[in-house]
Amino acid sequence: MHVHYSADPALIRSKKVAVIGYGSQGHAHALSLHDSGVDVCVGLRDGSASADEARAAGLAVKSVEDAAAWGDVVMILIPDQHQGRVYAQSIASHITPGKALAFGHGFNIVYQTIEAPEGVDVFMVAPKSPGHMVRRMYEQGRGVPCLVAVAQDASGQALDLALSYADAIGGTKAGVIETTFKDETETDLFGEQAVLCGGAEALVRAGFETLTEAGYAPELAYFECLHELKLIVDLMYEGGLATMNSRGPRIVTEGVKAEMKKVLEEVQSGKFAREWLAECEAGTPNFDRLREGSKTHPIEATGAKLRGMMAWIERPDAGEKK
Repeated sequence: MHVHYSADPALIRSKKVAVIGYGSQGHAHALSLHDSGVDVCVGLRDGSASADEARAAGLAVKSVEDAAAWGDVVMILIPDQHQGRVYAQSIASHITPGKALAFGHGFNIVYQTIEAPEGVDVFMVAPKSPGHMVRRMYEQGRGVPCLVAVAQDASGQALDLALSYADAIGGTKAGVIETTFKDETETDLFGEQAVLCGGAEALVRAGFETLTEAGYAPELAYFECLHELKLIVDLMYEGGLATMNSRGPRIVTEGVKAEMKKVLEEVQSGKFAREWLAECEAGTPNFDRLREGSKTHPIEATGAKLRGMMAWIERPDAGEKK
C-alpha cells in the first residue's frame, strides 16, 4: 500500500468545508480543519445539543441543508445508520457538479444507501483512532494514521484533495495509507464484530463465567478476565503479538475461525449491513436486548464495585468528548 507523509495544504484551504455532525469524529475534524486555516462550518439538525458547544469553540453552525449548500466539500460524519436518510432529505439536492462528497467510513457508499451524482468527487478520510485522540494528537503537533480512498474522481484531483484534507487534521504527520472504500468498510466491520467488540466481549464473559462457575470469587474473575485485558492489549499494541505466549490456540480453534469466516462472508455480501439497517429502522429491539443482557450480567455488578476503587479511571461522562 502507498503511504503518504505530505500533501498540498493549499488545496483544502481553497475550499469551504461543511462537516455534518459534531460527535467524536465530527468535532475533531471541524476543530482541526479550522485551526489549519480552512473555512469550515458544522451542519447540525435543528435543536442539536452540540450547537452551543460548536459555537463556543469558535465554529460557524448551520442547518444540515444550509451547510450542504454552502460547502464545496461536504464531509458526512453522523452515524452510518442515519446517513442515507439525512442525505436524501437534506444533502442530496445540494451536491452539485464540482463539489466533493466525503466520508469518514465507507459503509453508505459500499452498500449503496448513498449514491453520489455524476460530476462530484467522492472520497474518504478515516483516522484510525477515536475522535478525541485525533484532536489531541493534532493539538500536540502530531497526528494519527489515516486511510484515504476515492470512489469517484470527477475532478481528476480527488486523491490530492483527500490527502490535503487528511493533512489538515494531522494525518500526514503519522502517515496516510491509500485503500479502497470496499476494503476499508469490510475490514472495519469484520474487525468490530469478530474481534474488537463482539469477539472480545464474548471471550471476557466466557472467562468470567468459567471461573465463577468453578467457585472462584467474582472479584478475582473480574480482575483476571476483564481488568487486566487492558494491560495485555497495551503490550500487544506496543510490541505486537510476539510479546504473547499462551494456550490461545486451544480457545480460538479452527471452529472459531470458521465462524469468523462466516461473519466476513456476511459483511462482504451485504447481509450484515442489511440486518443492521433493518434493526435500526425497527428501533434497535435486538440490539437493546443484547445490551441489557450485558448490563445485567454478574460481571457488571462486580465491575461497578471494583471500578469505584480505581481513582485513575476517568468516568465516561467526564473529561473529553467520547
